[in-house]
Amino acid sequence: MDLLSKLKEIEQNFREIEDKMADPAVVADQAQLRDLGRKHTALAPVVEATEKYERALKEIADAKEIIEAEEDLEMRELARSELLELEEHIPEMEREIQILLLPKDINDDKSVIVEIRGGAGGEEAALFGSDLFRMYMMYAEKQGWKVEVTSGNETGIGGLKEIIFRVDGVGAFSKLKYESGVHRVQRVPETEASGRIHTSTATVAVLPEAEEVDVSINPEDLKIDTYRSSGAGGQHINMTDSAVRITHLPTGIVVTCQDQRSQIKNRAKAMQYLRTKLYDLKLQEQNAEIAAEKRGQVGTGDRSERIRTYNFPQNRVSDHRINLTLYKLDQVMDGEIDELIAALAEADQAEKLKALKL
Repeated sequence: MDLLSKLKEIEQNFREIEDKMADPAVVADQAQLRDLGRKHTALAPVVEATEKYERALKEIADAKEIIEAEEDLEMRELARSELLELEEHIPEMEREIQILLLPKDINDDKSVIVEIRGGAGGEEAALFGSDLFRMYMMYAEKQGWKVEVTSGNETGIGGLKEIIFRVDGVGAFSKLKYESGVHRVQRVPETEASGRIHTSTATVAVLPEAEEVDVSINPEDLKIDTYRSSGAGGQHINMTDSAVRITHLPTGIVVTCQDQRSQIKNRAKAMQYLRTKLYDLKLQEQNAEIAAEKRGQVGTGDRSERIRTYNFPQNRVSDHRINLTLYKLDQVMDGEIDELIAALAEADQAEKLKALKL
């Protein structure tokens, strides 16, 4: 199907939705009205871009007609000038429409749960995990998002063997989803006396936060334990058994929450984390079915893939998926990762455009 035919089909669908939304029977059904409203909102930018594109095509046809039929030389030259300008903008319009036609990730608007774990490198890997946590904290602050720590395992010198936290903000997943994978650091560790550069790693997993409607959990499938926690980050002693550990027996998934003094609050947050883990498991199974197609794309979310290197001596950060290197690692570690994320999103978009069939 060519682009114009596809757009005509979408435009017709859009008008049908508008007609349905004006139907008194639909207005009385709030659930159906909300569903139609979401579809209407999603299609509106495509229809607006289509109308602009169709106007341009008509103006091109009119200009060509004037060039062929008009006897006045000045009018023909004016039409020719307008034609060149209009034709110059057509490819840009078509690309804009193609981008709007790309399938949307249903999770893009969701908040996320992020897991950072020290990998190869022992204490230095844990210190790098702490640096990554700080980087994402600062980035979230710049975006106006809220961060809540679920659990953490801190080392004696300030590293993090593991940190799990929630980032609450509309569109958090759309930006942070590209961060899943193995992050590699090259620097002289604080624990290294000889000044040699070491290479260590930390893994990052970004999970779209699940809602109750996304995952159904049978209470009989849960084993819930409580234990005494040292509190978030080990900063205070908790004298009650407020920390919660939940084991999902069918899958073996274990989640914990210890950052609240209240057992009830920790249990609620642990259940939210469990729903997210189960939802992620479902997504991973779905992705496995189309792994061959996804392997060539940027945002695969493969957590065994080395995605980025942070070289401190050269103040360099390199993203291996898109061969992008920036010499401003100091700014990146202060949460200035917009340039990286924008480049990854653009590359992902380009891969999807290749697969788009019109």
